[in-house]
Amino acid sequence: MANPFRSARIFFSELVAELQKASWPTREELKDSTIVVIVACVLLGLFTSISDFALYQVVDLFTRWVS
Repeated sequence: MANPFRSARIFFSELVAELQKASWPTREELKDSTIVVIVACVLLGLFTSISDFALYQVVDLFTRWVS
């Protein structure tokens, strides 16, 4: 059976090596991306809320006609 501490040490050394190869965004790029994501979430939330409200009103109208 392999030594688990040796395996963990190898894993973490390879992890650090791969993370050093990655290209990390600058603070400005990160800020801009965060703003884009927040705006997209708000717009998607508004669209979902408006669609849900409109669909509820249509279903309510049909159920009033039937009863």
